[in-house]
Formats: sequence, structure tokens, C-alpha cells
Amino acid sequence: MAFSIQTRTTIRMNYCVFIFFFTLLSGHIWAQENLLQSGPMLGYVDLKEALLWAQTKQAATVEFVYWETKLPEKKYRTDAVRTEKNNGYTAKCIADQLEPGRNYDYELHINGHKVELPYPTQFKTQQLWRWRTDPPAFTVATGSCNYVNEPEYDRPGTPYGSEHQIFNYIYEQHPDLMIWLGDNTYYREPDWATRSGMLYRYTHDRALPELQPLLAATHHYAIWDDHDFGPNDSDGNWVHKETAAEVFEAFWGNPTFGLNGKKGCTTWFQYNDIDFFLLDGRYYRTPDRCESCPEHTMLGKEQLDWLRGALASSWAPFKIVAVGSQVLTTEENDETYAHFFSAERDSILAFIERENIKGVIFLTGDRHFTELSALQNGAGNWVYDLTTSAFTAGINTRAKAENNSLQVPGTMVQEHNFSMLQFSGPRTERQLTITVYNANGEKKWTRTILPNGALAK
Repeated sequence: MAFSIQTRTTIRMNYCVFIFFFTLLSGHIWAQENLLQSGPMLGYVDLKEALLWAQTKQAATVEFVYWETKLPEKKYRTDAVRTEKNNGYTAKCIADQLEPGRNYDYELHINGHKVELPYPTQFKTQQLWRWRTDPPAFTVATGSCNYVNEPEYDRPGTPYGSEHQIFNYIYEQHPDLMIWLGDNTYYREPDWATRSGMLYRYTHDRALPELQPLLAATHHYAIWDDHDFGPNDSDGNWVHKETAAEVFEAFWGNPTFGLNGKKGCTTWFQYNDIDFFLLDGRYYRTPDRCESCPEHTMLGKEQLDWLRGALASSWAPFKIVAVGSQVLTTEENDETYAHFFSAERDSILAFIERENIKGVIFLTGDRHFTELSALQNGAGNWVYDLTTSAFTAGINTRAKAENNSLQVPGTMVQEHNFSMLQFSGPRTERQLTITVYNANGEKKWTRTILPNGALAK
């Protein structure tokens, strides 16, 4: 069929217009994907609500589309959030059209366009089990001390961080939750005294490629320790602690932050039948070496009173208490509770004994090695302290010379590692199995805490 010159000219013009707008649209969509700095990340999850997080490279509008896996035709959207420079261009979106015990898929949208990701984006809400069935089994990954190298700001010499593939192996375990035990990032000298410095460090470390699939597939909770609070061994006198708290809150998805309107990282949550108490060992801490300071404390009076009351009122078979510094070790070294705050530590343990509180497990980090400590108190109940360190930061080569009389034999690990906690069993016979893996996913040891609180033989 022959076309007139005018018709051929019109066709060419329409084709050029099509190509122009197709290229423009394709470039616009690509630009949205290129705006993603890190994430998405799953924050807290409950029976009918979950938090989803993402970070962009510049101001943008972020929202999530989600749907029940078996009902893909029925989609929901979170409220859209505009990211801002002051919060590191982070967005927290709430998925609030959820039902208990359901599997959901989700998509990240930036400026109205879906971001394509090379890994699954799914989550599951907590199950409504009470009065209906036994509590479900579930797993929690945990650990501390993640150092991501950046040579221009690191100490000269051998890089302090290594084996970041550890996060790939945590991902392969498919934990339901992950609890970060502090030093989750390491502020350097250019970082800790300014908001822009703190935001820069979090932004740099959160974008670690090995982290991204884990962030998207597991619900993350966190406390801090000195290096993601301020300088080494920093305490409540740190003048930039309010800024540090605001930056911490921008990058983590805990259900709450602080107590009674005061800042910090203290919070509580329940997953199935287990209570988790996340403590702040920095914001209210008095100087380590100031024994004459009034009320020499790691936790501060308000937090300490809250912890006691919350433990006493808990009906959970296991009460998981996360805090940066080791609690049970008898070694008076570094920033252990026994070293600088033994009176406060002893008062907590005495309260647990006096009130006949069962199933207390401390989760701690900081020390750059791993060990399990166990204490049977005067009431006959066992108290444990699982120290897990380090994810990727340097290893403490002096640890074997320490004298921790409460260490469970065979549980020291002096290489990069993480712990997996598995809660299982019927409602009245719950048990906890702890397994420690190295950075290559190789099992180092396993111990099981029985329903009576003792370790399995």
C-alpha cells in the first residue's frame, strides 16, 4: 500500500513523539529505581500492623503496596511519606490493613513507580494463637558489632571490618526476627559530633549490598551501644546524645523509642508468647570510672524501675533482655556490668531471685567474642547471658585469658559469628535452642534450655 508524502510525514512525526515519550517515561521510571539508597527494611510486626522502611538518595515520595500472598488481586497501600534531608531521606510507612497469621507480599514505590528488586519482599504477621492453639515456633537472629570499612575515614593499617558475607548466611537461615545488640554501625571521628556526620555513617553502612536481602525479609529491632551512640565508651554526658537518638530512630523500626516521653532506645515487644525487653545502656549511664558520682548507674533509675516492674509482671516462659554490656560474666574487664556497675547488676539479679522470676535470658554484645554464661540463683532458677559478637568488627584475641567462672564450657567463639534462637514446644513446655554460626554459616555450637530452665545434657 502506498502512502502519500503527507501521510508518511505524519507517521514519522507520531513515531518520533512515541519514541520521545517512551524514552522519557522509561528514564523517569529508571530514575525512581536509581533514587533508592537502601532497603526496603521490615521493622516491627504485630497481629494487624507492620512497619516498612526505606531510604532514598534525595527528597522523594515513598509508599508500599502490599497484599495477602494468596489474594494478589486485592492490594493495599500505605500512606505516602515524603523523605527529607534532616532525617537522612528515610521513610517509615505503616501497613495497617493486615490480618493475623497471614503471609504478605509487598512492593516499594518511589514517586509513584514500583522499584524492581532482585530478591523476595515478603513478611508474615503474628498469629492469633491464645485460647486456640499452642504458640507457634519461631526463630530470632542476633549479634552485635558491625564495622563497614571506608578507608578514607578508617584507622590506617589492616581494615577493621571483614567477612560481610555473614549477612548472606543469616538471610539463608530465614529468621522471623533479628535483634541488633549495639555497635550496629561505628561512628568515626568525622561522624559523631554532628547530625550530618551521623546521618552519613548510617547511610554508608546501611547500603551494604550483603545486607539488602536480609533487611527486606526479616523484621528488625535494635538497641545501641557506644559506637552507634557517640565516641568509644560514651555515656549520658555525651552532648550530642539527643541528636544520636533522633538519628537512631530514623534508621530503625522499633515499636517505640524511650520511656515516658524521654529519648533513648528502650522499648518492649512481644512475639508470640515471648517478651523482649530492649534496654538503653548509654543515654542515662554515668561515667564508667566515676565511682563517687551520685547514683552510679548504667540504666538510670527510671529505666531500672521499669525493668523490674516489667519483669515481675511478665507471664512469658522466656523473658529476653537485650542490653549492650555483658551482665553475668565475673570478668571485670572492658565495660562489663561487673567491672563498673556491679552494685546495680547485683540489685537486678537479687530482684530476679527475690521475686522468683523464671526464664530470664540476657542478650549482650560489645566484647568481640561470643560466650554463654549461666547462673543458678538462690531460688533455684537459672539466669543466662548470651553474648554474641562480632558480626564483622575485629575479634578480641585476648578473650581466652579472661576468668569468667559462669561461662558454659565450649561456648566461646573467637571469630565473626551470629546466634540463632529457636523457641519451640507446647505452651506449658516451651524450650529455647541456641545455635551459633560463623561468618560462613558453619555451626560452632548448640545448647538447649529446657522448660525447667536447665541446660539439656
